[in-house]
Amino acid sequence: MTFGSGGLFGGGERYPLELARALAEDVDCELITFGDAAADRREGRLRIRVLRPLGHVGGHPARPIVPSLPRAIGRADIVHAHQMRSPASILAALTARVRGHHAIVTDHGLQGSEWGGVLPRLYDRFLTVSRYSAAEIRSPAARTRIIYGGVVPARYAPEHDARRDGLLFVGRLTPHKGIDVLIRALPPDTSLTIVGSEGHDRDLPERAYPDYLRSLASGRRVRFAGAVDDVELASEYSRAVALVLPSVERTCYGRTIAVSELLGLVALEAMASGTPVIASRVGGLPEVVEDGQTGFLVAPGDVVTLRRRIETLLDDRALASRMGARARDRVLARWTWARCAQRCLEAYRELVPT
Repeated sequence: MTFGSGGLFGGGERYPLELARALAEDVDCELITFGDAAADRREGRLRIRVLRPLGHVGGHPARPIVPSLPRAIGRADIVHAHQMRSPASILAALTARVRGHHAIVTDHGLQGSEWGGVLPRLYDRFLTVSRYSAAEIRSPAARTRIIYGGVVPARYAPEHDARRDGLLFVGRLTPHKGIDVLIRALPPDTSLTIVGSEGHDRDLPERAYPDYLRSLASGRRVRFAGAVDDVELASEYSRAVALVLPSVERTCYGRTIAVSELLGLVALEAMASGTPVIASRVGGLPEVVEDGQTGFLVAPGDVVTLRRRIETLLDDRALASRMGARARDRVLARWTWARCAQRCLEAYRELVPT
């Protein structure tokens, strides 16, 4: 089984890696990804091959041009591509079709043409990360299965001796994440840790967004932690009273966001850590955050309501603790990578019965 990905940049790129790791526990699975140097290694039962692209369409890391991909795919029974509109995914699907094998796709929001409706016909199944994602790509209902995503529960678990204080945001520093909304909503003397690297916006004024955030945070208890490793990230989740994901549908620069938060892996990671989530009611987030049960949902851009929900959890730590415990229970029951892999395997077996 072969997977396509565009390198490790964010949730949409981590997703196929974690899924492949989980699948390799049950089936012969190989992950194909792309990078500056070719490589071939094993990680437990998973084989990982890195192919070197000739270039990238439009310079975009998720649009690699890889003529060697058909040979690398070999005789895989099922080719599971990620990013429906990526040239690598299209080439992988065409290769599978020509060889009489099956092509499956999980989309992570990469925009582009559907070739006049021809592109979706390349795939036998659409394994989407949320109901919102299925609606966004208009995948055929009969060929769509919703598999969501997951976490590794042992990696993201509550640190029972950790002292919880303040708020946490995790994600790239890009305008559609609405971090400016969160900073404006901060109650007085409330600490906020922002974890994540700067975005890749190439146009003004968006590329100045991180500087804007720092100016907005001046005089407040805001710490920009930058990118952190998995161990530190797990600790950050366990030390926060709540994770806040204030994504917007319209940025502070007036740009409308066509696709926002197909799922939200960081929400699941926080919930696995026993941390409630306050999130905007956008995209797939309402499918994983239960309002009033595992956190709160607010209208995107609503500073006043966001501040009230933050104050509720800061003022009532018992409520925050109950929500966090309930959130971890939900994750263990529904959203581990092992369960996601089983949903994947069920879809595979519809095409290649065991």
